[in-house]
Amino acid sequence: MAERPPVPDEWVQRCDRILSALPQCTGEDAWVGVRWRVRNATVAHLFGGEDQQFRLVVRAEPDEVRAFEAMGDPYFRAGWGTNAVGLIIDHATDWDEVEELLVASYCVQAPQKLADEVLATWGSRPGGSV
Repeated sequence: MAERPPVPDEWVQRCDRILSALPQCTGEDAWVGVRWRVRNATVAHLFGGEDQQFRLVVRAEPDEVRAFEAMGDPYFRAGWGTNAVGLIIDHATDWDEVEELLVASYCVQAPQKLADEVLATWGSRPGGSV
């Protein structure tokens, strides 16, 4: 079995800057890689695969999961849950898009009050379209 590569610190830090700014969202080591949670719900999981590719798994509404799956590479449907979608992360990744995916994932997983708070501030930001 191939070893899983560690996620580059720069990518972990980029995700952490976005997610740790959201109410009650904290990062922690996962069984592999790093995950961020709001209360007990996982918002995002960033890890290296045995195929040496890096993946970011987030949560989305089921219709969005189907849309991402239909788009194909770099998106994929995660092998668990009905609202989990993934993105292959590499040096060509659009980090503005990742930011939108992370905030949207937070809003899917967070209690409604926290999600509403984020949506109120995010939607008023330049480029904020969650």
